[in-house]
Amino acid sequence: MDFDGYAIGGLSVGEPAEIMNGILEVVEPHLPQNKPRYLMGVGTPRNIIESVMRGVDMFDCVMPTRNARNGTAFTWSGKIHIKAGRYSHDFTPLDPEVPCYTSQFSKAYVRHLLNVDEISGLTLVTLQNLSFYMDLMRKIREAICLGTLPDLYQRICAVYPK
Repeated sequence: MDFDGYAIGGLSVGEPAEIMNGILEVVEPHLPQNKPRYLMGVGTPRNIIESVMRGVDMFDCVMPTRNARNGTAFTWSGKIHIKAGRYSHDFTPLDPEVPCYTSQFSKAYVRHLLNVDEISGLTLVTLQNLSFYMDLMRKIREAICLGTLPDLYQRICAVYPK
C-alpha cells in the first residue's frame, strides 16, 4: 500500500540492541526508499544512530524526559547523574557543547535544585536533554551530508557504549 510513511514498531521493549538492529536489517529492504521510516519508541543516542545507519528517518521516545525526571542529563560526554554529590561544587555547565538555555547554569546549581525538589531543576534537565537530542539529530544530518557518519558513530559509541 502506498502510505505517506512507514512505522516500525514492537521493538525497544527489552530486547538486546543486536536483535532490534537485526530486525531493522530484515525490514528495511521491504520499505519504499522514497518514503519516511519511523521507528517507534527508540531511544538511546546509540540506538538512534545505529537505526539511522539502517535506513530509519524518524523517532520518538520518552527517554530524554523520563531520564530528566530522575536527574539524568544526556551530554556529549555521556550521561550525567546530576544528583550525585561529586557535582555539588562543579560550576561548569551540564554540557558546554549543546546550545541550550540550561548551559548558563552550573551543575552544582542544577544539582541543588533537584536535591531540594525544586521543579525548575527538572525543567532545566529536561531542556538539556531535549536540546542534546536535537543537537544529536542535527549532527547526524550533517554527518550524512559530509560522509562522516562512521566518525560520529564512533564518537557516540565512546560515550554511550550500550
